[in-house]
Amino acid sequence: MLELARLDRPIGWWLLLLPCWWSSALASIYQRGPLHGRDLILFFIGAVAMRGAGSTYNDIIDRDIDTKVERTKQRPLASGRASVGSAKLFLAAQCLVGLAVLLCFNIFTIFLGCASLAIVGLYPFMKRISSWPQAVLGAAFAWGGLVGWSAALGALAPAPLLLYLGAVFWTIGYDTIYAIQDIEDDAIAGIGSTARFFGGRVRLGVGSLYMLAVFCVAGALLTAKAGVLAQSGLVLFALHLGWQAMRIDPRDGALALRLFRSNRDAGLLLFAGFAAEVLFTR
Repeated sequence: MLELARLDRPIGWWLLLLPCWWSSALASIYQRGPLHGRDLILFFIGAVAMRGAGSTYNDIIDRDIDTKVERTKQRPLASGRASVGSAKLFLAAQCLVGLAVLLCFNIFTIFLGCASLAIVGLYPFMKRISSWPQAVLGAAFAWGGLVGWSAALGALAPAPLLLYLGAVFWTIGYDTIYAIQDIEDDAIAGIGSTARFFGGRVRLGVGSLYMLAVFCVAGALLTAKAGVLAQSGLVLFALHLGWQAMRIDPRDGALALRLFRSNRDAGLLLFAGFAAEVLFTR
């Protein structure tokens, strides 16, 4: 069950968590108030639970496809080491943890969080019909860019919407890098991905997505009237993304995995800038 939830691969919940933390800290900047410590802890618990739930759901839906891809054929359901029935029970348990976390927030945030389930439910099917399943994953994984702000303020505004859009482009970019590992197997299995879509221009494609992400986050900071420390975090974030894009080699799956995982550090750099703005400029 630990493998179904990917608890042995924490990068997934980090990437789900970071937009929540960004958004919560951005709300603190806007409010000129302290960090919402309770919310940051709840987002951590919720991210671990819901990333596990999403991975379990994805494995249930994709168990036949996973047998055709070298990287995924040893997953518990694809390999037969776990039953579909037990996976469904585990999925329900993880969702209950996520629901318990969500009920700690205001009513607007509860409904907003529930709305993300429609996108999550759609994601596993997109690779069968589209070359851009990463866009749907981005819409789901970036949802915290809205939730962090709404948990603090009980509503949305232009700043979190821009932050959310930036997180969507960021997610599409890093998941394109991740998909480089599976280009050959995906072609055999008939699975679409942005890595296959960009082909030999994957470096340009990811670089463009990352540039859009930086522009959107910059707009969010401008709208929230953030200061120099938050902007410094964005500069470090942008430099890290640029470094990733320049290093991409579509023939090197091991490098792609390392670059993908480095996005935890990129996201933490941005959050550190936001947090410093809150802690040192009030």
